[in-house]
Amino acid sequence: MRSVLVLLLDGLGDRGHREHGGRTANEVADTPHLDAFTARGSTGLLHPLGPGRAPSSEVAHWAILGYPKSEFPGRAVFEARGHGFEPAPDAVLAYAALRSTELRGGALWATGRAGAGDGPDARLLMDDLPGGAFGDLTLEVRALEPETGEGILIVAGGHDGVTDSDPFFRDRYPIMRPRPVAAEAVPTAHAAEEWSREALRVLAAHPVNAARRRDGRAALDAVTLKWWGRARPATPFAARHGLDGVLIGGSSFLAGLASTMSMRFVAAAEDPNPAAALRHRLALARAAFDGGATFVFCHLKAPDEAGHSKDPATKRNTIAAIDGALGDLDARFAQEIVCVTGDHTTPTSPEVIHSGDPVPFVVAGPGVRSDNVAAFGELDYAQGILGHLTGADVMPVLLNAADRPLFLGSRPTPTPFAAGAPTDVEPLAP
Repeated sequence: MRSVLVLLLDGLGDRGHREHGGRTANEVADTPHLDAFTARGSTGLLHPLGPGRAPSSEVAHWAILGYPKSEFPGRAVFEARGHGFEPAPDAVLAYAALRSTELRGGALWATGRAGAGDGPDARLLMDDLPGGAFGDLTLEVRALEPETGEGILIVAGGHDGVTDSDPFFRDRYPIMRPRPVAAEAVPTAHAAEEWSREALRVLAAHPVNAARRRDGRAALDAVTLKWWGRARPATPFAARHGLDGVLIGGSSFLAGLASTMSMRFVAAAEDPNPAAALRHRLALARAAFDGGATFVFCHLKAPDEAGHSKDPATKRNTIAAIDGALGDLDARFAQEIVCVTGDHTTPTSPEVIHSGDPVPFVVAGPGVRSDNVAAFGELDYAQGILGHLTGADVMPVLLNAADRPLFLGSRPTPTPFAAGAPTDVEPLAP
């Protein structure tokens, strides 16, 4: 059986762009190493949640790593755990963030957030946000990033079936009322709305915001809520897949994701030079394998940031720079199964956050069959032997390549949704 390395290039997928002659950044970038790697592997296209569906990173990662929707706790839980805060079993969490606003047509529109130099003000404002009883529920805020005005709203005994008040697309929607998506969530939605209105009153009258207005600076006068969730039981990664997992990345979200899946997290800061950031991650991956890990998941943010720039040249150049760090991939990981893919498409055009277009997916290594595809990119990968995959297919494909498939028809452990050869079998005592 072999170990598995996944290079997850966040936002890797792209759409065709006029500047690229109708092709994607992946298809036109200079990628000799990815092309050579492609020629040795099996290729296809990944739709993390299915065709046309535009996933967030956390939802896509959850699916790609082989976890069902029923166990998904919500990103607010990942963020809390990534900052070392373990929520109570009965607590509902929402991610809370200070925002500046303006009134348009009787609605509040978010116009910005705490930025450079706003740290002292944001910290004081976060400290004075309301807490206590709202209806039959108790709400309080715990600061996670006080210098940027971000934290967690904790609802004791609530229900997480509540819509976001954060508009996300702040040019399309105003700050919205929290609304229930299930009957059981009505009290929580009402309490969140009442709390949000009280926060507006507190922030409007706060001396920090009075001073900001006098100085000609935008007041941080509202709190938006998003990513509702609660802690849910999740099978440890090793029990589900039979692998000792390590996650390498640079964000609190990823640290919390690793904690939720009982994987070891290795912090690796992002770098303005994506090649340097990837080389650092590959060195950490090699060390993890040498230390006994059998699954290493390396996350790199650079392609996503390049896509959000909405500059096709930036994304093309970012992909080319990443390729430059992969020249010795085969030599360094000669015995491992290696996969290169992304979690979603972050296109440089049009003005969307993510799109539902497919992402390149390639796996190579000892025993993996090479198909006839020899160039990196979406259009070429559409001809690959793996065809079109969903997130739920990723771990079975990787485990099969690593000679670790779960033989269906046998039930060696009670682990739900198991995908790999088990390591936690219990022998019958004689």
